[in-house]
Amino acid sequence: MKAAVMDAPGQAPRFGDFAEPVVTAGRELAELVAAGIHPVTRSLAEGRHYGSTGGYPLIPGVDAVARTADGTLRYTGYTEAPYGTLAERMAVPGGMRLPAGAEPVAVAGGLNPGLSSWMPLLAHRDETGALGTVVILGATGMAGLLAVQNARILGAARVIGAGRSRVRLDGAAQAGATAVPLRGDQQTDAAALATALDGEVPGLVLDFVWGPVAEAMFAALGRGGLDEERSDISYIEIGALAGSQASVPAALLRSRRLRISGSGAGSGSVSAIMAQIPVYMQMIADGRVAVPTRTFPLSQVTAGWAATADGGPRVVIVPG
Repeated sequence: MKAAVMDAPGQAPRFGDFAEPVVTAGRELAELVAAGIHPVTRSLAEGRHYGSTGGYPLIPGVDAVARTADGTLRYTGYTEAPYGTLAERMAVPGGMRLPAGAEPVAVAGGLNPGLSSWMPLLAHRDETGALGTVVILGATGMAGLLAVQNARILGAARVIGAGRSRVRLDGAAQAGATAVPLRGDQQTDAAALATALDGEVPGLVLDFVWGPVAEAMFAALGRGGLDEERSDISYIEIGALAGSQASVPAALLRSRRLRISGSGAGSGSVSAIMAQIPVYMQMIADGRVAVPTRTFPLSQVTAGWAATADGGPRVVIVPG
């Protein structure tokens, strides 16, 4: 069959031939309808993710909308290495039927990045009873833009979105965020974030970038004095596009009621995620969540892979 084939780490996938997937017990053969190239797709395939298998050649891809033998469109994934979803066919463990009216490209492009914020936002709301002020670091990426929409859907009192792209910050602002331009200088960025907060303590910070941006956020959250802090801050690390390391000031941990944790594959409940997939697909189908996408045929997967570098609308691979 034809597929996106990655021969070694650090290389872009090529369009070529790959052995047909073996259908084992509990799996069925399905045909590609649409599959997104997400940051996790790239990092896994390039050997940079903690879940990378390290075996090559391989077919990239973590999820897809696929058509099963009975003609049903399903959101699916969990292929077995070295197979991924950027291929004409895939052996998958069933999946979830798309709701009526759902656009396969939008589901393939939006479900993975959308759930990355939906799950921690939902958990925080359930834990605290309401979303207060939510800060989103990396609001200019696809996951960040969907996080702004998700926070508004779940009733956040205020959403602050920070990022470096002025054009995409406008998109975050249109989705309901107070936009904070970042310039890449920690001191300047910390001041900009502190100004946006204006003395308010956020209940939740969703960080898609980590690195120096996280350090700027920590500086913005700093406080003086010995009076008792009465506000809790939950800081959730989701992505590391700006860097894999960040220093946390000791004074911040002692002066704030701050909890730092991560959200990603391995740290979350699979059953909880599975329960929310149909909910989120329905929101995409209803138009409550808008997912900007651009499509490339499978035969042009190398160009589609390169196009993801600019961080624009999610690249989705379709047959052809």
